[in-house]
Amino acid sequence: MYEESERSYFKGGLAVGISLGLLSGVASTILYHRKKALTADQVLAQIKESFLEEGAIEGSWISFEKEPIRKFAVRSNAYRGGISRVEDGEIVYYEFLADARTGTVLDITRKKGESAESI
Repeated sequence: MYEESERSYFKGGLAVGISLGLLSGVASTILYHRKKALTADQVLAQIKESFLEEGAIEGSWISFEKEPIRKFAVRSNAYRGGISRVEDGEIVYYEFLADARTGTVLDITRKKGESAESI
């Protein structure tokens, strides 16, 4: 009877240990993926995909170095890049600032270029 109660404690402790190990492994994996930043190529691909929904793109670029930004009390890292496309016969340039962790566009400006016929 003494051996039997020792075995039940061992089995119960083993089950608890395995459960806690599995739970902590899943939790740490989730936290790691939340904190992981996207690469510059992934951010550019996301933004290009959004622009392609509205029409063709002539060109695109992105800086591979993250730059620290601060908007009020929020601090983050961001990628700076740009996309060009033809709109109404003129090349239009868009420059953007995108969050390095999520790929969200934080700021975008539109600049008109020269007419597409002169190129």
